[in-house]
Amino acid sequence: MRAAIRGKSRFVVTPGISKHRIFVWMDATVLCNQGTFIFARDDDYAFGVLHSSVHELWALRMGTQLESRPRYTPTTTFETFPFPWPLGREPVEDPRVKAVAEAASKLDRLREAWLNPPGVVEEDLKERTLTNLYNARPTWLAQAHESLDRAVLDAYGWAHDVDDTTLLANLLALNLAREPAEAGGAPWSSKP
Repeated sequence: MRAAIRGKSRFVVTPGISKHRIFVWMDATVLCNQGTFIFARDDDYAFGVLHSSVHELWALRMGTQLESRPRYTPTTTFETFPFPWPLGREPVEDPRVKAVAEAASKLDRLREAWLNPPGVVEEDLKERTLTNLYNARPTWLAQAHESLDRAVLDAYGWAHDVDDTTLLANLLALNLAREPAEAGGAPWSSKP
């Protein structure tokens, strides 16, 4: 892990087992435990695609479960997930990449403002968790996720009103169409 994040100030993490598929930024000085999956990316574009409902749907279908809770299984979810462009090869100046990054950054800022508002006493901060936030799913959070989803769907070139069945079929077709060298060695891999 340390080698993968060397030179980065932050990286993306998600819990292995969780009711909600939530991705967050972690400071590079933090050492995560075995229950947390890390992604050695420090850009808002990768964070945004990972946190989109597109990736969440793929992860729910391709992952496993522990009792009734979804388990993020990197070999069947992350490694098989076809990003709009293979990671590390996205055109950073493309307006679609920038739109995903901007929507992801805004989502993160809004969540941080809710989690750590100025002037709130320590006791009240204990109730401000991501789990509680996503259980309540306030309108502003739903709207931020909707904006992110639209930007990600635009990056793929897909309609905003695509149903889950079509979305999964599109992802599978993209997965199968990727050249082995482009995908990182296997037709289904997202590894850069």
